[in-house]
Amino acid sequence: MARDCGPVRIDPSIARRIALAAQGFNDTAPGDRVDVRHFRRVLARIGLLQLDSVQAVCRSHYLPVYSRLGPYDRDHLDRWLWRSGEMFEAWSHEASLVPVDLEPRLRWLKDRARSGDTWPGLAAIAENGADYVAAVLSEVEQRGPVTAADLSDPRPRTGTWWDGRSDAKRAVDWLFRVGDVGSRRVGNFQRTYEAFTGVVPSGIRDLPTPGADEAQRDLLEIAGRCHGIGTAGDLADYFRIGIREARPRLAELVEEGRLLAAEVDGWSDPAFMHPGAVRPRSVSARALLSPFAPVVWFRPRAERLFGFRYRIEIYVPEPKRVYGYYVLPFLLGDQLVGRVDLKADRANGRLLARGVFAEEGVDMDFVAFELSIELDRLAGFLGLTDVVVASRGNLAGALLSVRR
Repeated sequence: MARDCGPVRIDPSIARRIALAAQGFNDTAPGDRVDVRHFRRVLARIGLLQLDSVQAVCRSHYLPVYSRLGPYDRDHLDRWLWRSGEMFEAWSHEASLVPVDLEPRLRWLKDRARSGDTWPGLAAIAENGADYVAAVLSEVEQRGPVTAADLSDPRPRTGTWWDGRSDAKRAVDWLFRVGDVGSRRVGNFQRTYEAFTGVVPSGIRDLPTPGADEAQRDLLEIAGRCHGIGTAGDLADYFRIGIREARPRLAELVEEGRLLAAEVDGWSDPAFMHPGAVRPRSVSARALLSPFAPVVWFRPRAERLFGFRYRIEIYVPEPKRVYGYYVLPFLLGDQLVGRVDLKADRANGRLLARGVFAEEGVDMDFVAFELSIELDRLAGFLGLTDVVVASRGNLAGALLSVRR
């Protein structure tokens, strides 16, 4: 049904609480035992889990679940994610785990990749080595699950991992990108490949393929539900839809009443709000967030919602880093109040807070007290027995004082 009323006016503090509630930070915490029902609830809230190989603290996909549920059994989560048949790995917001029922809505991305809209190295091997790629596909289907290293490839492998990858690795990456093979993670996050029929059930694979416009509308509506409220850029980023394609689809969603036009005071761009978004009076969250969590993964949104300028510095040379190698934002209430450069020293059973920083204007003693509790809780979740706080950062003094 068409909507002919004007945009909904939203105060920025309410927009912030809407966003956090949509992400599950106002949900009731589980009891002592976290089970599959809780995992499903988190994934319903956030829509997908972005994957990343960096494990300075732990694998990144563990943290969004932890920040909403508290400590849980990571092996239990992995079994559900990769073995239940409810989720599968796909290229959506980068490499991510998504519900299997989204598979038809992601086929347009596979079609785009097949037409050459992907990394040049992958497109090149598909174009110049079609017979070779077909042989790799046949081998995966016959032998899978296999790692890329297990695939037959007599050519030498030299150089660093990004410029010396074998043609077999490029070929299987291409096949994954276009949806001809599926992927799972095993052991120490090792990636295996197998026939796509093994990771997505036939009942999903046999569903009709929606047109790109319809699929994009559905994905943008999901992004609206998961974000609660956001700009066109925010919602387009969720499933990596180009902003030029997203804008007309968003207008159509507003016309259909699936999203509401909104204006947030202080935001320079128009906003879109999901009709089911709730407006809590308060949010009482306390969590250290993954750099790859939806709350902060689109850096302009984090700055707009929280006044929090955030850049990941993994690839910045150490002398030029401002905050540290792997910095987790600290969410307290409905604000990002600080950031911590964290590292899990597994060999010695320690969680190292190598730098702790508070945002301007916060109550340093209160933030330090709450952060101390959260560091102990995170250490327990990771199976570490001690927390070590360095003296670096403007919050270090207050945090060390709390922990004495």
